[in-house]
Amino acid sequence: MDTQLKKGLIEYYILANLNYGDSYGYEIVKTVSSHLPITESTLYPILKRLESQGKVTTYSNAYNGRLRKYYQIQPEGLKSIQGFLDSWEKVQAIHEYIKRSVEDE
Repeated sequence: MDTQLKKGLIEYYILANLNYGDSYGYEIVKTVSSHLPITESTLYPILKRLESQGKVTTYSNAYNGRLRKYYQIQPEGLKSIQGFLDSWEKVQAIHEYIKRSVEDE
């Protein structure tokens, strides 16, 4: 998959994942990687950006004697997902146009 396309989709995938429930970094990497390969070094800057944009918030919980940082989606994150879904028809139209151009050859 094209790197630029992948970069755009990862953010929405992370937000959608958090819409199922709060999660922590390693768990998010495992879930996202099932569809889009991602490492923790890629994930954390995205989470930081989402937090600075007000799309997610964080809190800590103790787990096995250590604090684990959890991420939680916020209304702004849900708005972002909805915006992505609303624009998906345009993306599909572009996909169909590109696909036809190859099939017509």
